[in-house]
Amino acid sequence: MRIVLAAAVLALLAGRAFAQNVDDHVPRYGEEEKEKTPEQKRGEKAAQDAYQRSLSNIPDKGSTDPWGAVRSTDTPKPTATKAKPKKTKTGSADAKQ
Repeated sequence: MRIVLAAAVLALLAGRAFAQNVDDHVPRYGEEEKEKTPEQKRGEKAAQDAYQRSLSNIPDKGSTDPWGAVRSTDTPKPTATKAKPKKTKTGSADAKQ
């Protein structure tokens, strides 16, 4: 019984390995690509045309400012403030001597 089960497992594994060795594979380094059939060429051209048509259906991007409608145009600009003196480790910037 174990022999039959082992043979079945080996047959399943060998079947999967054999199925991976199909004729439609990615060309390896140095291997020339096969000439495409006219049907394959037409299919690729149709796919490329459909892709270009789908790109033309995408609307142009407008303003990317999500707060543009909320922000008013007549708000005053912030004024430049004077730089505050840095504090030292011993206390304030104008240390008393």
